[in-house]
Amino acid sequence: MNQLDLAGRHAVVTGGAAGLGFAITQRLLASGATVTWWDRDAAAMAAAATQLGHAVHQVVVDVGVHASVVQAVQQTVERHPVIDALVNCAGITGPNVKLWDYPPEAWQQVMQVNLNGLFYGCREVVPLMRRQNYGRIVNIASVAGKEGNPNASAYSASKAAVIALTKSLGKELADTGIRVNCVTPAAVKTAIFEQMSPEHIAFMLSKIPMGRFGEPEEVAAMVAWLCTAECSFSTGAVFDLSGGRATY
Repeated sequence: MNQLDLAGRHAVVTGGAAGLGFAITQRLLASGATVTWWDRDAAAMAAAATQLGHAVHQVVVDVGVHASVVQAVQQTVERHPVIDALVNCAGITGPNVKLWDYPPEAWQQVMQVNLNGLFYGCREVVPLMRRQNYGRIVNIASVAGKEGNPNASAYSASKAAVIALTKSLGKELADTGIRVNCVTPAAVKTAIFEQMSPEHIAFMLSKIPMGRFGEPEEVAAMVAWLCTAECSFSTGAVFDLSGGRATY
């Protein structure tokens, strides 16, 4: 593992208690950062924290509810007055069905978590970063947001929106010390696979030229670098983590 410099920095990771968020947390801690988790499952956070060997500030929050995010910011800054990095990792897949069979309530839930939750986090944290004229925001999108996976219209649409939001916010903050970027992983084998059908998992694997799924640690390495001060001339950018699937 190469050494990244996040000494003295504080990062908020949404959905940090499992999957990519947990791997990203491990890499941030190993690089010297302190971390606050925003997650809606207090029991899962408490259990996951015992595996880290480091203290992690835990805040119970439903990122899809604006008032909950506002409260989470207040709780976070009471313990850590400065938020240097925000990693928007919380997400759900939704069902794997054709668009014309997609339950409207499931569509709303995917958008509420994957898109609205990310918007709420950025909306409430950016003013803090502007006051200090420094910050790093990393949004977890997906290659599905570039290409559109069949039988995953809500997930694909939400991640395409994450890419566009990243580009928009990156431009809005380009004249400040805040950088906003996103990563677009292909399928990474985490617990989120439990939300997908076997057929959809097989489809995703068939699209990856490397012939394997990504590892959480590979995503974490890229995200952690995007959280460093060294990432100074990239903003509104999309970083590929697709095993050769994406060509742009």
